[in-house]
Amino acid sequence: MLAIGKRAGFERLVRAYSGDLYRFAYWLCRDRMTAEDLVQETFERAWKGRAGLRDPSVVKTWLVTILRNEHARLYARRRLERVEGEPEDWAEAVDPDPGQALDVREALHELPEGLREPLVLQVLYGMSGSEIGEVMGLSEGNVMTRLTRARQGMRRLLHSSNPLGKAKGL
Repeated sequence: MLAIGKRAGFERLVRAYSGDLYRFAYWLCRDRMTAEDLVQETFERAWKGRAGLRDPSVVKTWLVTILRNEHARLYARRRLERVEGEPEDWAEAVDPDPGQALDVREALHELPEGLREPLVLQVLYGMSGSEIGEVMGLSEGNVMTRLTRARQGMRRLLHSSNPLGKAKGL
């Protein structure tokens, strides 16, 4: 159990989740500095709202939700130009074969946002259907449907671009 009400407990929380939050923030905004700002703002809001966290077992979901809300606030305040690209470790997280990773990355960008985000939350962040539902404000059934459709879409896109018709891990 993580006692985040105390400074030392909160510092452990920051160390434990900052890397994952940064990767997710970068995936959302495609800009390193903006991603760093989003993570910092997420932890600032988490510190201020730590008394509202009743169940320490949902810390990861709580932080991802805060980060998503901060990202939405950022774009509500001003419209930023999106930068193309992915973090360097994205390709390795998906598949160590650079050619396959490029295909996966391109196929992922072709998916609609409503299918892409739950898939990324599950595959890269390891979240369950119920946790993704909490983050996105959806029922678990809706999340599972979106994940199924996202995988089907990825298979279809990868099979059309891959002459061998093989899509690893999907």
